[in-house]
Amino acid sequence: MRLINTITREQKEFYHEIPEYAILSHTWDKQELLFDDMKRSDPEGLPGFEKVDKCCKLAASRGFEYVWIDTCCIDKNSSAELQEAINSMYRWYKNAEVCFAYLSDVQSNTNPTKSPAFAASLWFTRGWTLQELIAPRIVEFYGRNEAGDWGEIGTKSSLRDLIAKITGVPIGVLKTGNVANISVATRMSWASRRHTKREEDQAYSLMGIFDVHMTMVYGEGKRAFARLQEEIMKVSNDHSLFAWKSSKRHVRHWTGQGLLADSPADFIHSGQYYCSDHSDGAAAYQITNVGLRIHFSLI
Repeated sequence: MRLINTITREQKEFYHEIPEYAILSHTWDKQELLFDDMKRSDPEGLPGFEKVDKCCKLAASRGFEYVWIDTCCIDKNSSAELQEAINSMYRWYKNAEVCFAYLSDVQSNTNPTKSPAFAASLWFTRGWTLQELIAPRIVEFYGRNEAGDWGEIGTKSSLRDLIAKITGVPIGVLKTGNVANISVATRMSWASRRHTKREEDQAYSLMGIFDVHMTMVYGEGKRAFARLQEEIMKVSNDHSLFAWKSSKRHVRHWTGQGLLADSPADFIHSGQYYCSDHSDGAAAYQITNVGLRIHFSLI
């Protein structure tokens, strides 16, 4: 895991004993400070430096020597490193002492309970920020003031009721981060209104929430979401995985899509299903060259 020193701004890699660190959650701007930019002698003049600088200063003011920021802590030129980072990201957010969620489109003096600006933030529409909300124990939300400095809007704890209403994530999950007893369909529904720049990231951004691991194959398109569902079947007997409805408009007949959904959007109306883990005596799913073999109880 590569971290940034909050004082020197130098990057340092850790392999075993990871020091305490803060972590940033944000939506990417058109130009961000990237991994190679941090090695330059003059990164101060580059687009995106301000966000990194303010995050480091905030972390340092809270006594943290290190901070993790996705834009500049991952060498995306290395496919192996990118693979490891995406598969580890949920754990990294979970193990952080605090997560700073920076909402660049919200003023810091916004009253979240009275102004629609907080609920309308792009941060709540992005696929990757779902795990960044759920995994950390402490999430603090920040916006900008008139001087351009960061100011706290509230925390996951203090805004729990409002966040649950915005995201559909139950208050109990926001309190504990425990999703093990939440049905597959319900967890999928949390992501149903969220978007990612790359189609494949609709699947990759959910791996941590379902505690599965996959290889990254950018270019495979919606096949990534099919592979995600196949990985879920390997670790869960929850039949709610198949409780979805096509999000495609004007679909009046079976299209040959099969039992697996095309995207999280197919689960938009599936948030009411409970976990149906019939592990006792349940036959294992079998994926063959001709499809999926599964036994359901007839009701």
